[in-house]
Amino acid sequence: MSPAAPSPDAAALPTAVFEQDGTRWQPSVLARGPWDARAQHGGAPCALLVHLAESALPDPAWQLSRLSIELIKPVPVAPLTSRLDTHPGRSTTRMTIDLFADDVLVARGHALLVRGQPFELPSGLPGWSPELLRPLPDECHERLRIPGLPDGVSFYQSTMDHRMAQGDAAQPGPAAAWFRLSVPLVQGQPNSPAMRAAAAADFGNGLSWVLPAERYLFSNADLSLHLHRPPEGEWIGLRSETQAHGGGVGTTLSRLYDVHGPIGVAIQTLVMRERA
Repeated sequence: MSPAAPSPDAAALPTAVFEQDGTRWQPSVLARGPWDARAQHGGAPCALLVHLAESALPDPAWQLSRLSIELIKPVPVAPLTSRLDTHPGRSTTRMTIDLFADDVLVARGHALLVRGQPFELPSGLPGWSPELLRPLPDECHERLRIPGLPDGVSFYQSTMDHRMAQGDAAQPGPAAAWFRLSVPLVQGQPNSPAMRAAAAADFGNGLSWVLPAERYLFSNADLSLHLHRPPEGEWIGLRSETQAHGGGVGTTLSRLYDVHGPIGVAIQTLVMRERA
């Protein structure tokens, strides 16, 4: 596969990841994955699926609680169309959202939105740990550099700001980092808290890699994101750990944070292969 093209001057880059054209979604080069200029990074369609779910229920009382995403085929950097099937209820609404490229299904999201009913929690709940991910983003200065990923215009290099918080991304094993979606995902639309979380959550398997990219492939076939509260602020923290198995399947578990504490978890199923 061809690497992403060399980065042009930042002023020449598009100002958003997607532009809506009627019922079509036109991705820009900012949606690119790092390995193939023709395919999107998983974070781009994941965040777009959040936008579609939230746009269908614009009432702020509804909170995205869970989004399970199946990346059925590589999502191309090409026009996409969407189809949404909604199952409403009094306290929960469920949706199935499909993304198509030339009438071919490339991604599917199953969303659960919950109508919020705030109440006061008792203090000292068992198992509750309001821990912070430290250092906080303002105290972190090293960018995430995933070994083996080429430079160039991509979602990883050009759309997301990232700062290492814990561990060493040059070495295999668990690690933590902060991520910020630095441009609008959809032209003319604000990035919602859940969109920011989805864009960041797809980075877990690269952040916590265990197999060297020059010898192995470890792409994620899905992403299951669970949020118990909307994140506050622009920065989303991931503390990630990957488990690998010689049978060809792995998993990555990421705990998600904002600057005030935990916000949820994300799990990815990894398809692992030895390079030819």
